[in-house]
Amino acid sequence: MSAPRNSHVRFPLTNGHDGPATTRLTPLRPAVKRSRIGDLWIAAVVFAIVLLLLLIFVLQNGQRAEVTFLGAHVALPLGAALLLAAVVGVLLVALPGTARIAQLRMRARRSATRSAGRPAPGPTAPSATGVARAPRPHRKG
Repeated sequence: MSAPRNSHVRFPLTNGHDGPATTRLTPLRPAVKRSRIGDLWIAAVVFAIVLLLLLIFVLQNGQRAEVTFLGAHVALPLGAALLLAAVVGVLLVALPGTARIAQLRMRARRSATRSAGRPAPGPTAPSATGVARAPRPHRKG
């Protein structure tokens, strides 16, 4: 015998109320996990849309603007000057974040090396010679 024709349809027994049970056809979807490639594809599409919007912004704001910074004088299109200012602002915000991430990674690496050198609490395991070693005293540092 073959499988029933409507094996992809589920018939719930109750409708969640006190009344008589009603049947509704509900298609079952196979559970598909998200993949990294799919996420990358979505990110690439969003990135392309953002770049298109930025290009439109720069092209619509083509008036010349005088920009002076630390004695340098430059005449840029207004859209390009605003975009450049936004990029510099993002980089200035990213610098302290990058420093904090590096600090946390160094702290985690130090604590991992300290805990790796320390024996686990509990009975000491016998060494290769069969004699249990006493735990080493903890040093600050």
